Amino acid sequence: MTTLRISAGAAARAATARRTEELFRASGALRSGHFLLKSGRHGDRYVEKFLVLQHPAITSELCGFWAAFARDDSGLSLVDVVAGPTTGGVLLAFETARQLGVRSIFAEEVSGPDGTTRREFRRGFALARGERVLLVDDILTTGGSLLAMLGPVERAGAEIVGCAVLVDRSGGTASLTSPLTGAIHPLLSLWVLDLPTYEAGPATCPMCAAGTPIVAPGSTGAAGGSAG
Repeated sequence: MTTLRISAGAAARAATARRTEELFRASGALRSGHFLLKSGRHGDRYVEKFLVLQHPAITSELCGFWAAFARDDSGLSLVDVVAGPTTGGVLLAFETARQLGVRSIFAEEVSGPDGTTRREFRRGFALARGERVLLVDDILTTGGSLLAMLGPVERAGAEIVGCAVLVDRSGGTASLTSPLTGAIHPLLSLWVLDLPTYEAGPATCPMCAAGTPIVAPGSTGAAGGSAG
């Protein structure tokens, strides 16, 4: 089984984390306030990845860290395809694949007849049996976007070499477990943040209790005035 060289160079990993944090902070991407997260939970800090991804040079540098972990000692790519979920994962998969000299594809969220959602490779994208796949995404909170991509890759018979995110805001997720096969896939995070999240409502969320207006990042900006 092919795996990323995650264990290589503890000092290099620490330097990568420091540089990633520096780039995010310099871009103004770490914000404070009252935020509605994609998971439905609330947080008092939010990482706005698109303030980073708007800069091609910064995006290229960050993807270069992943690419370095996805090469063998001779510099050859350990993966055949880099895949990411819409939306931010599209940019990240493309740039990482470009640096590795391999294909880039993305998975979109689709709704089933029963209203449930899943990830699918569409637009003619396909994986061959045995192809080595690196899954990449921007920010991990619950891991839902990457977890939803594991099944389509596994059903195609491709090999998941590893999963990678720019920022793990869960506090330190080391791996993801496939809901389809139970297989455990290692997770490479460039920067780990331990940011608390809260269930909505004044009994559980301090910002709701204080009546602080809530913001839904990535939408029109506001999500209904005062939270509560």
